[in-house]
Amino acid sequence: MTAVDTWDDLLQGEELAYLGTEPARRARLEPVPEGLHADVRSALPFDSLYAHQAETWEAAQRGEHVIVTTGTASGKTLAFNLPVADALAREPKLRAFYLYPTKALAQDQARALASLGVKRLRPAIYDGDTESERRWHIRKSANVILTNPDMLHVGVLPHHDRWGDVFQNLRYVIVDEAHVYRGVFGSHVANVLRRLRRVAAIYGAEPQFLLASATIANPGELVQSLLGVDATVVSGDAAPRAERTIAFWNPPLEDEELGLRASALGEASKLMADLVSRGLRTICFAKSRRAAELIHRFTVERLGDADEARRLAPYRAGYTPQQRREIERRLVEGELVGVTATDALELGIDIGLLDCAISVGFPGTVASLRQQWGRAGRRGHGLTVLVASEDALDQYFMREPETLLGRRVEAAILDHANYRVLDGHVLAAAYEAPLDDTDRATLGDAALERAAELPELRKTKSGYVWAGRDYPAARVPLRSTSADAFTVVDGETGSVLGLVERERAYSTVHEGAIYLHLGEQYLVSDLDHDTRIALVEPFHGDYYTQPKKETMTAIDTATRVEVRLGL
Repeated sequence: MTAVDTWDDLLQGEELAYLGTEPARRARLEPVPEGLHADVRSALPFDSLYAHQAETWEAAQRGEHVIVTTGTASGKTLAFNLPVADALAREPKLRAFYLYPTKALAQDQARALASLGVKRLRPAIYDGDTESERRWHIRKSANVILTNPDMLHVGVLPHHDRWGDVFQNLRYVIVDEAHVYRGVFGSHVANVLRRLRRVAAIYGAEPQFLLASATIANPGELVQSLLGVDATVVSGDAAPRAERTIAFWNPPLEDEELGLRASALGEASKLMADLVSRGLRTICFAKSRRAAELIHRFTVERLGDADEARRLAPYRAGYTPQQRREIERRLVEGELVGVTATDALELGIDIGLLDCAISVGFPGTVASLRQQWGRAGRRGHGLTVLVASEDALDQYFMREPETLLGRRVEAAILDHANYRVLDGHVLAAAYEAPLDDTDRATLGDAALERAAELPELRKTKSGYVWAGRDYPAARVPLRSTSADAFTVVDGETGSVLGLVERERAYSTVHEGAIYLHLGEQYLVSDLDHDTRIALVEPFHGDYYTQPKKETMTAIDTATRVEVRLGL
């Protein structure tokens, strides 16, 4: 029986709005480069590369900054690992930073580097979960340091004097999942990367940047916006791709007069239960943490089998590091047959071979949807399903599927010079070293113009310096969220269940709220604003809570008033 036969009878009925296939694609191969160090060459279990990997290698050897932008599971990791492994095999004293947008990705890539088996490669993770006693040792001995922009921003650059040897020998900076760096978050990260270039220059280093991205419309422009440098774009995806079935699933109408449809979460859980019960490894993407937890819970209830239920798990932000690592391990080792996740698993974490991917609601961009779909069928025929919500755009795509399937991926847009973003980084840069005209090359002209206007900076002979007592980087959260979080504690056992950011806490763990965690329900008995602890207790009811939100808009100050058509 083929994979198609396994799910064919499920894709029927009035809910099916579209059914089609994407054809398979053969690989385009090139021989492993002759100039690759013997230790790295012997560690490779193959004697050929995909053409885009070979092209990335050649550009890196010419000393160029490179961005490789190809599809999911196309081997981008090896494309940037080869130049780094080659350089460190020749000169172990050199250093490299690997930057990932999530901690889970850093954990995954640390495993990938270790599995390469190159003797002189010494990778280590340096993030908020790293024990204090290990941090000094990592700074001294690791030559590949895996971290995230947030840690670089508050834990490395403001204390660069502790990292002197690393910056002096910094050869490569890897920026993975670069397409994530758009909007406000991307604008912040662009300033962090420019500060990184500046600090490296202080120590006499000019690192080469290798970026990897999902397919986007403007990869070269993105590098210029993030770093202020030109880069070679490698975009021809030469990796093989298995045939893929694509289905659009529209929940049935429950009230034709009002146009109300059945719950998208319920339909997704029904599909997922049917797929996993047939032994198909399935991932289901939801747009919110609550939705991911609810789909998991509904799927478990539909299966009604305790043994099968143990092979399902939800995955989202807000779990403890230990909980995340355990779910990731079970995914990689094939213990789990189904997982419901937020976009935390949309990125390039190696979660093994999956058969099916379900997207609940259009995620907002074609690039994100393609990332999710790319999770299914990496080695054999895969199935991807888009389950529509009641959102007008989702319903439009159900009526006109070709407008979605034929749509180009979007550009990644950011504005690092927006003063609301830039000012905090100008202060942070002045704390790291005095600002003067030579910094225009890395930080940009706007940074020097803002420095002259910021009252916290003092002009001296050396340049603009920080006049405050604290360090300003701590004031600037990169993801436009507060730095502090509430800890969710089980009042019966005292165990820590998870973390909730402050701005989410008031709507998700308020007193009386039902908190969903790893498929279990808890009732919030107390929310302590001083200690930032939410006490919860197990709950066995048949309901969940969601906040009622009201938005009121008012004009505080009129900046311009015009009369149009007499009004």
